[in-house]
Amino acid sequence: MPASATQTLRVAVLADSDTRWKWGSLTANRIAPPNSDISLDGYLLRGRATPTARQLKEVGVTADSLREVTAVEFLRAMEKEPYDILVLSLVGGGVQAMLHGLARAWDGRTKRPVVVTGYVGVVYEKLTDGLLLRHGADLVLANSRQDADRFTAVYDGVGADSSAVTEVALPFLGGDAYTGEHDPYTVVFAVQPSVPDNRRDRDHLLNRAIQHARFHPNREVLLKLRSKPGEHTTHIEELPYQKLVQGKDLPANFSLVYGHMGDVLDRTDLLVTISSTAALESLHRRIPTVVLTDLGIREGLGNHHFVGSGCLASWDQLDAGYKPVPDAEWVARQGVAAEGSYETAFDAARERIAELLAGDGMPALTPYYTPETAPGYLPGILARHHLGPDGTPLPGAPAADKAPGPVRQIVRRAARGAYRHGVQRVAPVIRRMGEL
Repeated sequence: MPASATQTLRVAVLADSDTRWKWGSLTANRIAPPNSDISLDGYLLRGRATPTARQLKEVGVTADSLREVTAVEFLRAMEKEPYDILVLSLVGGGVQAMLHGLARAWDGRTKRPVVVTGYVGVVYEKLTDGLLLRHGADLVLANSRQDADRFTAVYDGVGADSSAVTEVALPFLGGDAYTGEHDPYTVVFAVQPSVPDNRRDRDHLLNRAIQHARFHPNREVLLKLRSKPGEHTTHIEELPYQKLVQGKDLPANFSLVYGHMGDVLDRTDLLVTISSTAALESLHRRIPTVVLTDLGIREGLGNHHFVGSGCLASWDQLDAGYKPVPDAEWVARQGVAAEGSYETAFDAARERIAELLAGDGMPALTPYYTPETAPGYLPGILARHHLGPDGTPLPGAPAADKAPGPVRQIVRRAARGAYRHGVQRVAPVIRRMGEL
């Protein structure tokens, strides 16, 4: 279907967390072919990280419609709805399950949506696993030149078609460039849900941020939080900083903040983090940015990704007045586009989608993993989403045209609450007992 100035493209985004909804919806707007308007329908995959209303509001992205679905409900909707573009913004296993389910749902059809997927940020772990689980989409978006090279090498290395790899940039970069220090000078420590993963290390980082505020009483130090206790993000947070800070003697110039990252960066003079994509947002705006080395430079923390960036430093160095200077070549390879080329970063994706929409038909989806190539791996991934080995819904899967009754709603809320209690309270206790 060719895009034109008078045509509205129908776009669907399936996401499984607040961060992935943000990435998916913003990506949908970035990759729409020129001179086209889009009608955006959002689908939130039901699970442990399904975003709350507060999280959705904080993301700041609107859609023409938004509803929560199971995997099978989504697949049945895709059989009926004539979308032009479908963005799968899920974990790798979710993408793979949807690709097989969609291949089954669209079997025999020549007109189907262009299927797009990718990563929400820095890819610092499970590169091969995550990429092969995403193989089969029409476009696999790489957020930087470096990622595009790595993605292509992985696909070529296993004999999979790498033509879907398309270089873009992170879709949520933007905001005004940093022009100078604010009054007061503001340091923002952007924390992450999953790293570090133990109380000792989290206490260390929190105490050092508080200490920095004491050492610099003329500075404002903000602890930027991702979620409130009980809410889940892309990653599970077992030890929320809100709880760790309770009972501590906090200086007047230290405070906790929520909100849209872009709004917080508007008043930031120094962004401090472990390995968050917030660092890339900050670098894009030329805000001084530090990736902490206090806990070492390790793959498990993700800060190894920033080797060569010029941004690695410790709280001790920051206390002493250190100011980082990013390496321009490193920044350019990360898709940050601080030099001003950001607006053209999505051109290749737009052109490719326009070509596919203008064609006579679309080929069938052909993921690398099949019951023949991965018989001990793929069936388990599909079964987690109530799909059989051939992508068909398993018996007993929920129906798309039937709203959950009051009993089912109560059970669902109770199950979700029990899961969160287990993650945040029971699991840490069990781990501590295992370390005795």
